[in-house]
Amino acid sequence: MYEILKIAFTFFLMMDPIGNIPLYIASLKNLPPKRQRVVILREMLIALGVIVMFNFLGEGLFNFLKITQDTIKITGGIILFLIALKLIFPPSVKPQETITEEEPFIVPLAIPLVAGPSILAAVMVYSGQTESNLEIISAIVIAWLASLSILIFSPLIARFLKQKGIMALERLMGLILVMLAIQMLSEGVSGFIVHECLIKTTSS
Repeated sequence: MYEILKIAFTFFLMMDPIGNIPLYIASLKNLPPKRQRVVILREMLIALGVIVMFNFLGEGLFNFLKITQDTIKITGGIILFLIALKLIFPPSVKPQETITEEEPFIVPLAIPLVAGPSILAAVMVYSGQTESNLEIISAIVIAWLASLSILIFSPLIARFLKQKGIMALERLMGLILVMLAIQMLSEGVSGFIVHECLIKTTSS
């Protein structure tokens, strides 16, 4: 259960629901509140389906290519680190740029705001590290439910936190993700070194 919660927390950070609050509010502001909740649920369900699909894709791909666990951890650590940097130093994108007169569908609320390249790559990486698909899917669902809860109540959260509060929380999440990335990278490097030493010892 600890491992599932740990992975779920990582996925939650990469879904970045706190950072997506201004973008969701801006995209849905022309819709009535009830319709906003329906659209959020629909888009989140689409995002969930895409993320779960990439879990199975990643497992099959790594098995086919015979990529080792240490390689997956090193790659995952680098990917998480780059994602964390974007959370700490976000690009200057204005929420108004996502506003459209029509009701948003799939783009941009489901993809790429929730099911973006970062979470999809991370799911593929984690699927190669664990033996059970149930663990990854459970982690995805837990992270998804937490993100859905935040986005459903995004207007209330935005009024409470204000813009500065949202930015501060997003940077805090990025800092935590940096530490998780470094831990994963160090585990991969140490495992790779041990593996190479064992190969040299047995060959000699």
